[in-house]
Amino acid sequence: MMLQIAMIGAGSIGFTRRLVMDILAVEAFRDAQFRFMDINEESLKMAVDLCRHMIEHYQLPATITATTNQREAIAGADYVFCTARVGGLEAFRHDIEIPLRYGVDQCVGDTLGPGGIFFALRTIPVVLDIARDMREVAPEALLLNYSNPMAMNTWALRRASGVRNVGLCHGVQHSHALIAKALGLPKEEVDFTAAGINHQTWFVRVSHEGRDLLPDILPAMENHADIAEREPCRIDVLRRFGYFSTESNGHLSEYLPWYRKRNPEETAKWIYDKTWIGGKTGGYLYHCLSRGDEYKENYPKWLSGEKEFIRLGDRSEEHGSYIVEALETGKTYRGHFNIGNRGLITNLPDGCTIEIPCYVDRNGIQPTFVGDLPLACAATCRASVSVQEMAVEAALTGDRTLVKQAVLHDPLTAAVCTTDEVWRMCDDMFEALAPWLPQFNGEGRKWQDIPLPGSGL
Repeated sequence: MMLQIAMIGAGSIGFTRRLVMDILAVEAFRDAQFRFMDINEESLKMAVDLCRHMIEHYQLPATITATTNQREAIAGADYVFCTARVGGLEAFRHDIEIPLRYGVDQCVGDTLGPGGIFFALRTIPVVLDIARDMREVAPEALLLNYSNPMAMNTWALRRASGVRNVGLCHGVQHSHALIAKALGLPKEEVDFTAAGINHQTWFVRVSHEGRDLLPDILPAMENHADIAEREPCRIDVLRRFGYFSTESNGHLSEYLPWYRKRNPEETAKWIYDKTWIGGKTGGYLYHCLSRGDEYKENYPKWLSGEKEFIRLGDRSEEHGSYIVEALETGKTYRGHFNIGNRGLITNLPDGCTIEIPCYVDRNGIQPTFVGDLPLACAATCRASVSVQEMAVEAALTGDRTLVKQAVLHDPLTAAVCTTDEVWRMCDDMFEALAPWLPQFNGEGRKWQDIPLPGSGL
């Protein structure tokens, strides 16, 4: 099985190295042909050098070709992985720092909020251009999207891409491990079902050897000193809702209207400020800024052997390699993926992006039926879905007013801003981010709905 795998945004060094070694952990894929593409030639070179070094160390027949030409990378591919971050850290600064001037305090700003909405506006055209190249030079390929904002990107892909695609995130796996840790049980013995929307997915069933563990999660977390200190917002939501959310403390706090207030003393109660993921203001931005230097410092150490690289067979829980393995070999895999809602969660709108359990084998990706979410969980998700729907429509049409209306309805923004502030904030963001928003400046093309082939997800 000499797979042809295109990796768009391959300059994401950590992610690219991880995904490549996950795929090469499958013996049948040891001769895979990878094509790395990125517009940042320095990052691309580092990713290529490090992955080739690992391949050569283990004497594998796999090959890597590097290019800055997206169409060239995609041509003839069986699978296309997207890990691109459109606008890089320069645009990311605007996503965080402009809203902060208006009192909108984001920890990550890559999924919802003003940052997440404007991130979608500049990313959706790029993922649709990837899809255009796929339609023309790799029409049978599957697009595995890791780029945020996951729900909005994959929603736009379903509407206007014409290619098969699925959205992948690791929040469910990490939260599963946290629940098992709190309960004092081996992770592999804790059975569960999670359902909702990306970064607001809820553990609606948790059991051990057939016994329902949902009532045990809150006291277990409250009585676990480390978890109780690190997850105050998530535990409070669990206390009020009765269900645990998949997303980190910092992420979850910025999707809701109750925690990140203009009063710093009120916000501080819900934030663990010793790590970015705990909810520090701009935490992920400043983490990424520091990691850029870290990769450059570690690059020669990995190549020289001073610092250990990823070992062959040391496979992560990222879904990508398991999906490819299941589709190619028939080995069944169960994971929680981002797909379109077609009556699968019955109290969320049809067409929106949901995150639910799916099974994969040679026959494809098969979603499972969930039914109704608990009412409080569904209400929270629906508020976010409305924002996502407006943002996707605006990204496809170039409608500036609709962007402002999406931000106006964002739960965090609505908790702190007036209508005038929302309009001024969006104008500031349009001006600062103009280089990455051609569809709003009379320069970019608009997109029409394109039906997905077959049973696209």
